[in-house]
Amino acid sequence: MLVKLLREIDARASEITSSHADWPCRRGCDTCCRRLAELPRLTRAEWDWLDQGLACLPRDLQVRIGDRIRALKPAGEPHAVCPFLDLEAGSCLVYDYRPAACRTYGFYIERDRGLYCGQIEERVDSGEFAGVVWGNVAGVEARLKGLGERIGLIEWFNDSPEWPLRLLPTRPSTSADPCGAR
Repeated sequence: MLVKLLREIDARASEITSSHADWPCRRGCDTCCRRLAELPRLTRAEWDWLDQGLACLPRDLQVRIGDRIRALKPAGEPHAVCPFLDLEAGSCLVYDYRPAACRTYGFYIERDRGLYCGQIEERVDSGEFAGVVWGNVAGVEARLKGLGERIGLIEWFNDSPEWPLRLLPTRPSTSADPCGAR
């Protein structure tokens, strides 16, 4: 159910970007990742999906991500940097496994409130994006609710019996890129 939902979200985002060649939200844009409004709260299904992506990473990156999560403040920080962001490349280390919130940001709205950055807001306000068919985040949230309660990033990390103490096992490779193209 989660993978189907994520595919649908990606399809909506793809329709928007294909009809607006200069849409700012694309792989490699990291503005929102460097200034999180709040720390992620995901369903267990999303954490399990993300865990698969983490297992595809080299051990040194797994350790670095664990260190970044440990460094986060429990109440969150204003504009914390996502621990899954490759700071040098400006891209997500688990892009193919990122949660619904990351996929919808910049492409979905909540009633009359846009869920997007200042770059898009300026263009919406100017009327440039008047024809955009936005995704409905309430529909996504309703479907996510069916996947269980939300768990915060720090709680997930601390409550996972093995995460703080282990390195994720590297998945055996049967292809050149077992984690998909990044």
